[in-house]
Amino acid sequence: MGAGPYPRDFLTLLTMHLKTGYKLLLLVFSPSLPALALSVVGPTADLIVSNVVLAPDGVSRLAAVANDVHPGPLIKASKGDRFNLNVINNLTDEHDNDTSIHWHGFFQRGTTWADGAEGVSQCPIPTGSSFLYNFTGGDQAGTYWYHSHVGVQYCDGLRGPIVVYDDNDPYKADYDIDDENTVITLADWYHVPSRNVGLNGAAAEANSTLINGLGRYPGGPRTTLAVFNVEKDKRYRFRLVSLSCDPNFNFTIDGHNLTVIEADGQLVKPVVVDQIQIFAGQRYSFILVANQTESNYWIRAQPNVGFGDLENIVTGGINSAILHYVGAPDVEPPDPELPLPVPKLPLLEPSLHPFSDEIAEELTRDPDFSMVLNIGRTTPPNPVFTINGVPWTVPPMPIMLQILSGAQNVSELMPQGSIYELQRGWIVELTVPRFAIGAPHPFHLHGHAFSVVKSASSQTPNLINPVRRDVVSTGGGAGETTVIRFVADNPGPWIFHCHIEFHLRDGLAIVFAEAFDEIEAANPVPQSWRDICQAFKAAHPTRISA
Repeated sequence: MGAGPYPRDFLTLLTMHLKTGYKLLLLVFSPSLPALALSVVGPTADLIVSNVVLAPDGVSRLAAVANDVHPGPLIKASKGDRFNLNVINNLTDEHDNDTSIHWHGFFQRGTTWADGAEGVSQCPIPTGSSFLYNFTGGDQAGTYWYHSHVGVQYCDGLRGPIVVYDDNDPYKADYDIDDENTVITLADWYHVPSRNVGLNGAAAEANSTLINGLGRYPGGPRTTLAVFNVEKDKRYRFRLVSLSCDPNFNFTIDGHNLTVIEADGQLVKPVVVDQIQIFAGQRYSFILVANQTESNYWIRAQPNVGFGDLENIVTGGINSAILHYVGAPDVEPPDPELPLPVPKLPLLEPSLHPFSDEIAEELTRDPDFSMVLNIGRTTPPNPVFTINGVPWTVPPMPIMLQILSGAQNVSELMPQGSIYELQRGWIVELTVPRFAIGAPHPFHLHGHAFSVVKSASSQTPNLINPVRRDVVSTGGGAGETTVIRFVADNPGPWIFHCHIEFHLRDGLAIVFAEAFDEIEAANPVPQSWRDICQAFKAAHPTRISA
């Protein structure tokens, strides 16, 4: 990285990665080190969850990861594939050794039990056990991700991207390259265990921003950064995935416009932008044409919050990666002149519209169920978030298990006050006013994509062609309100929660019990699912009534 020797921390980090089989998505700027490819697995794979020591920004700490790497390996599939993902729990951290995996963005039709949400669709997998997630992606294609859904565990590293490729992608003629080398992950990173972050109402402040698992922190060593190689005049489909636990990022690539074609697994009509604000859990695909001078350009992901004024640092490679034109010198771009120019074409959610002109079903008639979800927070010393006055708490028996164990109606399900019944076929409209503390809050709905009838920044609703997605910001400005709609056509218990993981831990969620009378018949569970609950009960006899 420029002249002179590499820092000792970098050499230690590289040695660690090579020993664990980590394959880096980067070209290290040294003629003696070759470019290495991103770690990739297929839709049938073992994901071995364990604790390893990582130093992605130069500070060593214990992490929880899949297959010894952070982010976890890219899971690569084709449209229509069946996923057989065997999660093997080898965690040794005595404070945090249960796990489960949520396959973010997959609808899990008929396989609610494989959704991975602790306390909703399954019991956690105790250490020493394994569980096979067997589900189909159906007709879904696009950009997704996976992460732990136990506590705040994914903030310690248990998260990774998924791409489902479509041989009949209608945009296929518009790009030349779309592979493991064009997947960009953004993540916040903490120098202490995440269970100690954001407690008692304190703000969660990341120490660094990691792009494909590499980054720098203010005052830290000049560690290596991720580098994305492009060839002059070729067209690339980049897939941008926010693995964030808290911050949203303003993403830019110096000197280049980006043509957005996908949001959260849903194709959209092309929109040319020069900045993408991406919230925790969201994904975008954009086409980049490598039509600039053969040089090196900063890729930036500026967080909205961070430790040591992290969110305002745009120099020294902090919050950054590098776009490298093949043939350009192997040097970092120079620091920019300050202040940075104001983006001229920032992505605005209301400008996104579905690729198909067919009107989504949830827009074709008035809603059958409408609800305002008012976010609140209780007072210190141990404040929790609430929705309509009730905080979400993980029940001692997962909601899916309660249903299969004979609950006669939704009113019997625990935790009371956080579960709402939806009838099959209902058009559901949810209105979420902005709540200032911790804003903006990105909300994710499991089991569905929804139409964003009114984005937080919009003044008027769009009932014709609003973007469909599965994570939406509920706004940061005074008076902002977000409205979404979806069709209740997927029997099962589905959680709707803030994807700032520390807020979910502190109560910011509700659950919809959808088509209650059909859930058991529509979702036949394997015996292994019941066995995991028994294994969890044996490991934690006082925590579950299974």
